[in-house]
Amino acid sequence: MTSAPAPLRSSLNAARRERELAALPGEVVDVLVVGLGATGAGAALDAASRGLSVAAIDAHDLAFGTSRWSSKLIHGGLRYLASGQVDVAHESAVERGVLMCRTAPHLVRALPFVLPLTPLVPRSQAMVSRAGLLAGDALRLAARTPRAVLPGPRRLSAVETLRLAPALRPYGLRGGLLSWDGQLADDARLVTAVARTAAAHGARILTRCRAVGLTGDGALVRDEVTGREITVRARAVINAAGVWAGGLVDGVRLRPSRGTHLVLSAESLRGLSAGMHVPIPGASSRFMLVIPQGDGRVYVGLTDEPADGPIPDVPEPTPGEIGFLLDILGSALDVPVRRSEVLGAFAGLRPLLDGGEGATADLSRRHAVLTSRDGVVTIVGGKLTTYRRMAQDAVDAAVAGRGLPAGPSRTASLPLVGAAPRARLDALDAPRRLVQRYGTEAPLLAALAKDDPALLEPVVPGLPVLGAELAWGALHEGALDAGDLLDRRTRIGLVPADRAAALPAAESLLPRTALH
Repeated sequence: MTSAPAPLRSSLNAARRERELAALPGEVVDVLVVGLGATGAGAALDAASRGLSVAAIDAHDLAFGTSRWSSKLIHGGLRYLASGQVDVAHESAVERGVLMCRTAPHLVRALPFVLPLTPLVPRSQAMVSRAGLLAGDALRLAARTPRAVLPGPRRLSAVETLRLAPALRPYGLRGGLLSWDGQLADDARLVTAVARTAAAHGARILTRCRAVGLTGDGALVRDEVTGREITVRARAVINAAGVWAGGLVDGVRLRPSRGTHLVLSAESLRGLSAGMHVPIPGASSRFMLVIPQGDGRVYVGLTDEPADGPIPDVPEPTPGEIGFLLDILGSALDVPVRRSEVLGAFAGLRPLLDGGEGATADLSRRHAVLTSRDGVVTIVGGKLTTYRRMAQDAVDAAVAGRGLPAGPSRTASLPLVGAAPRARLDALDAPRRLVQRYGTEAPLLAALAKDDPALLEPVVPGLPVLGAELAWGALHEGALDAGDLLDRRTRIGLVPADRAAALPAAESLLPRTALH
């Protein structure tokens, strides 16, 4: 496999992992971060960009947990307004603007959403929903996100509504409410970009490294590749292990909230060109999301269901959840989607702070920074949109608690790997798909195909994922095995049949130094 010119400072690969892991036992790092989801990777970047030495570990891979199971949206906080959490809604709108305008414009785009005014939506509820959309636009204004980035809401006629969402049942349709929010190209790609940006600032990003024991002065870490255990010493420790955070530090009580999504073909919804908010019967402010992905797939999901019992490494949707989602979707469609048309499904758990009795949908989305008796800083709660602010608050607590020599956070204005103004991105000489997922690095991915033109062909017929994406994941994004490539560097793994078809290609593109 031919290598393109490499962005060496940000490249993650098996050789760099082995080298940096071997050096750790002889050092004392300023900050040890446990967990490499969005918040953990964000904490690594925040600390490293302040000039602190950082080691960040994860028992599995980048974005292995909650951060790859989201709705792939960057929310403006509208639903939090409905529950009176104005500060949380404002914070979400601010962070959405940071991502769309400064740190990751290559990964986040504006997506229109339609709330269809069907006979199941009373006029009184429609009025409340419209007022909410106007309040959401006020949040956009307060966050200083330009209208050119996120257009304003408006009322749609029935004809306009059906043009955007042709699969809706036309009978009784009074029109729709149009709004806009941010959509990620891929949540796991965001985590990868954050982690690589942290690496470019000197952070050691170490996957397959499990924290066996955690204290305020470091951790006993097991290399899951070799089984070897080492002691990592640190001046400050940040526990960003998400739903597993309570298993590392005493006194952290979580009530995980479960979100489940179906993967459908766009053909099942007649070429949906906008997202949809489908009201949940009997719930005035809860909606199911229908989200076109631009790759021939549509995600249909609902978050905030209670998740009791043990926490699995990989949650699995239940048949009951799949049936429930299809029933809600069918309430708005002209022709219901059959279970046989479901291509795949995924579920994720959100680490909400235990607020006592009540539904998880009613728990606060405020994040919390907790410090244990021996000084471990734990960050829990929150959501993907506000990962950067969560990371900043965790690092602030670690810096203050341990007296580390560091200035204020820089990440609100620090572009991630691949980021650039829209005009520059539009001028890049590379396939559009690569630009939308890799930004300014897209030409480097295209260059991989100079000696092997097949790398610019789809990995699986009918899917847009190119061979160059898998090659790049192994060369520069820290992918160590085929699962990393198929399930996190790309989204092929969300559809089991596609995953099986792409597996040989993924294995063939892994360098010999990676895991097999």
